[in-house]
Amino acid sequence: MARVLDQSAAAGGGGFAFVGRQRELSLLLAAARTPPAAVLIEGEAGIGKSRLAHEAVAVLAAEGRPVLTGFCHPLREPFPYGPLVDALRGAGRWLPAGGVAPTAGALAPLLPDLAHRLPPPPPLPEGAQARRHQLVQGVHSFLTALGPAVLLVEDLHWADEATRELLLLLARDLPAELSLVLTYRAEDLPPDTGALGAAYRRPPGTNGTVIRLTRLSRHDVQELAVAALGAQATAELGGALYERSEGLPLVAEEDLLTLREHGRHQPLGDVRAELERAGVPRGLREAVIERLAALSPPATAIVDAAAVLAVPAQEPLLTRLAGLDPDEGARGLVEAVRAAVLGEADGGRYLFRHVLAQQVAYRHVPGPHRTRLHQRAIEELEGQNPAPLVQIAHHTLALGDREGWFRRAERAVDQAIALGDAGTAAGLLHRILEQPHLDGDLRSRAALALGRIAVNGADHTRNATVLRRILADPQLPTATRGEIRLALGLLMVNHAGDRAGYRELEACVEELAAEKPERAARAMVAMAMNERDGAGARGRAWLDRAERSVADSGNEAIRATVRATGLSLLARDGDPDVWAQLDRLPREAADVEVLRQTTRALYNVGEIAVELGHDRRAARLLAESRDLAHRAWIPHLECYSRIALLRLDALAGHWDGLADRVAELGAEFPEIAMFDEEQALMLGTLAIARGQRTRALEQFTAAAASGERSSQVTVALRAATGLAELRLLQRAPRDAWAVASPAVAVLREAAAWARATGLVPVAVEAALGCDEGRAARQLVADAERELAHRDAPGARAELACAQGILALVSGSARPARAAEHFERGRQSWEEIGRPYDAARAAERGGRALGGDRPEDAAERLGQALDAYHALRATADAARCQQALRDLGLDRPGARGRRGYGGELSPRERQVAELLATGATNQDIAEALFVSPRTVEQHVASVLKKLGTTRRAVASALTSPDD
Repeated sequence: MARVLDQSAAAGGGGFAFVGRQRELSLLLAAARTPPAAVLIEGEAGIGKSRLAHEAVAVLAAEGRPVLTGFCHPLREPFPYGPLVDALRGAGRWLPAGGVAPTAGALAPLLPDLAHRLPPPPPLPEGAQARRHQLVQGVHSFLTALGPAVLLVEDLHWADEATRELLLLLARDLPAELSLVLTYRAEDLPPDTGALGAAYRRPPGTNGTVIRLTRLSRHDVQELAVAALGAQATAELGGALYERSEGLPLVAEEDLLTLREHGRHQPLGDVRAELERAGVPRGLREAVIERLAALSPPATAIVDAAAVLAVPAQEPLLTRLAGLDPDEGARGLVEAVRAAVLGEADGGRYLFRHVLAQQVAYRHVPGPHRTRLHQRAIEELEGQNPAPLVQIAHHTLALGDREGWFRRAERAVDQAIALGDAGTAAGLLHRILEQPHLDGDLRSRAALALGRIAVNGADHTRNATVLRRILADPQLPTATRGEIRLALGLLMVNHAGDRAGYRELEACVEELAAEKPERAARAMVAMAMNERDGAGARGRAWLDRAERSVADSGNEAIRATVRATGLSLLARDGDPDVWAQLDRLPREAADVEVLRQTTRALYNVGEIAVELGHDRRAARLLAESRDLAHRAWIPHLECYSRIALLRLDALAGHWDGLADRVAELGAEFPEIAMFDEEQALMLGTLAIARGQRTRALEQFTAAAASGERSSQVTVALRAATGLAELRLLQRAPRDAWAVASPAVAVLREAAAWARATGLVPVAVEAALGCDEGRAARQLVADAERELAHRDAPGARAELACAQGILALVSGSARPARAAEHFERGRQSWEEIGRPYDAARAAERGGRALGGDRPEDAAERLGQALDAYHALRATADAARCQQALRDLGLDRPGARGRRGYGGELSPRERQVAELLATGATNQDIAEALFVSPRTVEQHVASVLKKLGTTRRAVASALTSPDD
């Protein structure tokens, strides 16, 4: 059913009926009403994207939701994140008087009219990434304070890169009550790029959809005509409209405007005949030109001025550019608006109803007159303060003045960068670099400026494409090429997790070494940190070369970078000299980059200290790096430090609420890839301990895929350990060895012996389980040799357990000897502060002694069982109890007991505790060493006795009545 917009919504559709889009409107409203939601509306020019969006937001606004709208324009002057800021400016009436998070203060400089309603602005951090993160947090807090709200951004294909990236980061972590609606033309996006960039994937928990608009049907166009013309809209006339418009709503509406105007003076039947006889090309061009021809000279002059300006403009500028006096200009503007050639936008500015109409009108202006209008536009715009340099450059290029355009475009780039509008700057730089026969110095300046912008971007896929396109230019000077390649390599390695970036870094060293040794050193330290593909053995050589390159440099920042990398390598090797050197690093510095490198060193060494088994020292270092990163506003290092501290929490046995704490941190830093790795590893370990083997497999598989891309080996080794351990628990040692064996090869290649990843004991057990005793003995011997002079208590504790596993199959005194190794490992883990690892070592020791010294075995198994119960490691506790029963050391109830009545039996309680963790029946069967059929019976009994459902078992177990 067609319906006409009310007066307030008419701007979205020129007063025409809304037809043919009810399904799309329903989809949009359904998504927007269940926030957080991201809705993308895609379609060609004139298809009705804006009309659909405005129909929807009119409904949502009537329901009481604040609606904020921003527009992207093709010739926007530099203003950081302009479309989004324009949208937020209108939020004043919905902003609460109090309760706005302090981080929203970052928006105060961009929203001066609302600054008095916002918290004080925080200090501006150094570095583009830090500033962007601060702004994202500010926007998130601002929008959160509004409650249920809608943010509409129109014409995203014209968005500058900075605005697009800000929206990308916002869309990855939408406020809980926000619905984001974006319109765009896919054909005007960069190749192989989505509306928010190639990096965007709608995150779990976020609703939304992509609505791709198609053209109207013949029936829809007829319905549109009937709503506009009433009974005079015959089927024949509707058919003519459809053929001319080919279903494009904008063209049909332009024809209907013409018909309504003609209908005042002559019968519509004659006009229909004229439309059918119209020659090609048909459609919008003819409709617009026909209406232009009916305008008076003053109105024509105003429309010509608007067509040449190509941006929304106020009446005085249009009047001066048209060469009219104020009264003539006012009459001409009123006529152009009444004829629906121009429309009024916010702020008393006027523009064409659609960009296609502007293009038709522009081509309709005679060439000599168009040239004079461009010249006059430059004169008018240069008199403004500040001068709109982007527009001036546009008019200069339109006049064919290529050299003048270069000068003005470069000035516009400088202006945009100074204002913090990297997006506008990037767009201009792209255009400069696309020009043929570009001067070498200008090419270098433009390429370097664009490279610096791209390397800090959020959409690493698109930015890498930009940098590769620059590198393809054969005219780039060598040093400039090296700078761009350095930016590309760092982008690939640090943001995309693509180890191919190291090839770019190695190549740029030679391109930079002669002219820019300090920049070459930056690439060298990145190379030094790579330990994949045999590169670990060359790390020290790369660092030595970097140190020589900066030995005579006065640049303290690059010297600090090299120094921080050297400390990271020392820690990685388990060299005890690292601690004293770390203490000498400056904690205060005038140069923020020096402070950044101190923070980086504290974090790197702190994280490695966790892997070495220096947990208390690691906690101090990571807390210091977190606080220093927060003070210096280095958000990614703050996040890294907090992730590592969470890992320490998990290792220390603080498992209650761990999953929630991990999720909260992930929501705070959604763009940090490292978070996903550590979350998967921590939750995978938790899942194994609690019998959720299916979930553990998912988590470790995800971590393994991520670790395979990383230049550091520890994530891959920890993931392989988890996967191999799962196979051992399933009594599949060959499958376990198939996972562990390649990981051992990586361990050897990277010489990562000092880092406790859990791999060595698991690999030894897997090897022995499938008759690979020689491989097991060699692995233990290699670990003994490599750890002899390293400060690595965690790896030594793992080695003790591996020696115990090997001792069980070696020699006549094997149980007692194995138990000694396991006890040494247990004591080491207790001293380090890891109760779960200590319990597992105690359990191994108890199992080793079971046949020979049952009392000692019972004591050690009892220690393990108590620890497992404290940790709520239900699967481990069940396995430990089974070991006690197998050894005849358990004390079951008297045989012949008829039952437990309404209470849970010991076995049923074990099943209930596993159910409470989310374990499947198969998980429970494997954990308790019983058949799935037996588990089904126990589960049915548990649910009946507790009077609950499977999902509510955890609550029932903790209720006071249980």
